[in-house]
Amino acid sequence: MRKLMLLALFCWVSFSAVAQRGADTLHYRKVYYFGGTGIAFPLGKTKQALSTKLFTGSMGLDISLRNPKYYLQPTLYLMNFKYDQLNPDSKYNRVVENARASMYVLSLAGGIRRQWNRLNTYAYIGPAGALNIEPRAQDAGNNELVELHYKYSISPAAKIGIGADYKFKGFFLGTELGYMHNFREIQGNPVNVMTLMVGLKSDITSLKDKVVDVIQKTTE
Repeated sequence: MRKLMLLALFCWVSFSAVAQRGADTLHYRKVYYFGGTGIAFPLGKTKQALSTKLFTGSMGLDISLRNPKYYLQPTLYLMNFKYDQLNPDSKYNRVVENARASMYVLSLAGGIRRQWNRLNTYAYIGPAGALNIEPRAQDAGNNELVELHYKYSISPAAKIGIGADYKFKGFFLGTELGYMHNFREIQGNPVNVMTLMVGLKSDITSLKDKVVDVIQKTTE
C-alpha cells in the first residue's frame, strides 16, 4: 500500500512539473458541477471485511482559482460495499455476513490540470472526512426474526486521484481514478479503497453569479 501511495505522489509531482503555462480558455473564472457513478475496490487487508458492491456515486464542484490551472474540488462520495463481520460485537448476539456497509466521504481536495484543446487532464490531493456505517444484528426475541442495526462512526481520511475529461457542446464527459485511505480501521483491518468513476461536468458559473448578486442585494 505504501508503494501505491508513493506512486500516486510521484504522479502528482510529475504532473505539476509539466502543467501548462499558457491560458486555460475553458476554466477561466468558471465553476462547474459534476456528478459521477462507478465502483469502489477495497485493497489489501481491507478485502477481508469489505468487497466490491455496485454502485459508488459522487457529486461535487470544480472551482477555478485565479490561475485556472489550479482548482478546488469539494466532493461527496457515497461508497457501498459488501460486508462480512470478522469480530463479534459484545453489544449484539449475532454476526453478520453478506450485508452492506457504506461510507459517506467528503473530500476537500485541491488540484492542478492541463488543457489540451478540448481535453483536460488533472490530478488532485487533499484531506477528507468519512461517515462509516456498519451493520449489526440482534435476536428479536424468538427463533425466527433478527433485528438489523447500524453502527455509525466518523473518521479522518485522505483522497488522491487523477483523471481526464473532454468538452462536448454544453458539457464535459470524464473519468477518474482515485485512492482513499480511511484512518479508522474496520474489523481490525486498515481501510484503503480505489475508486473508478465516470461522469458529467456542466458549467454553473451563471448560477453562482446570480446567488452572489442576491446575497449582495440582501446585505445592502
